[in-house]
Amino acid sequence: MKGVRLIVTLGGLFVLWQAIVWFSGAPPYLLPGPVDTLRVLFGRAGFITGHAGVTLAEILIGLGLGTVLGIASAVVIALFRPARRWLLPILVTSQAIPVFAIAPLLVLWLGYGMASKVGMATLIIYFPVASSFLDGLRRTDPHWIDLAQTMTGGPKRRPLAVLRYVRMPAALPALASGLRVAAAVAPIGAVVGEWVGSGAGLGYLMLQANARVQIDLMFAALITLAALAVALYFTVDFVLRKAIPWQPDTLPQTNP
Repeated sequence: MKGVRLIVTLGGLFVLWQAIVWFSGAPPYLLPGPVDTLRVLFGRAGFITGHAGVTLAEILIGLGLGTVLGIASAVVIALFRPARRWLLPILVTSQAIPVFAIAPLLVLWLGYGMASKVGMATLIIYFPVASSFLDGLRRTDPHWIDLAQTMTGGPKRRPLAVLRYVRMPAALPALASGLRVAAAVAPIGAVVGEWVGSGAGLGYLMLQANARVQIDLMFAALITLAALAVALYFTVDFVLRKAIPWQPDTLPQTNP
């Protein structure tokens, strides 16, 4: 059933796209039709796939690093009260500065290779993971914490055990929400980094195609990027559903 809905949705989008091309009368160098775009997409599939592989590697590495750093920051802030004064401002500042302002600096410091794009993806992923996990740790049911502290001999005994066996499992649903957001925004960092300076990737391909007025190739790269982002999101969502089976998908229905 999901496959049918996907096919119907994609078919409707392509029909709408073609209708816009027909009724607007836009020339191909401004708005190519879906048929021309698909012809380029499949005709140069190997070329586009090579650039997509570079972007995917940047996204996955950034997702891994951002997740690890976000989880570590949330744990440190929740466990050590003095650390909140130092890490919370950094956490907020990481999102207060626009990514377009940071990207040139990262390219300057880390070079035109993969490192600067991974750094951009890590910065974008870091905040939703850290903030959501920290929120989950802070909102753990206090009755569970009191029970765990009583069983371990008091609030000052074995705080790491309470964190590991009570607070972190209780915060996993919140972390899952942050990871879903991170998976959705992860391509932004990599592509922005490629726009600023790179020699490969879908962002680089779109810039080059735009400069050469190969708009059909640019749209093909854009479609590939969108498909990559959607596939990444649903993959992460599937893994999280299997890893956290106790998290309900919907609120329970109540009778009025």
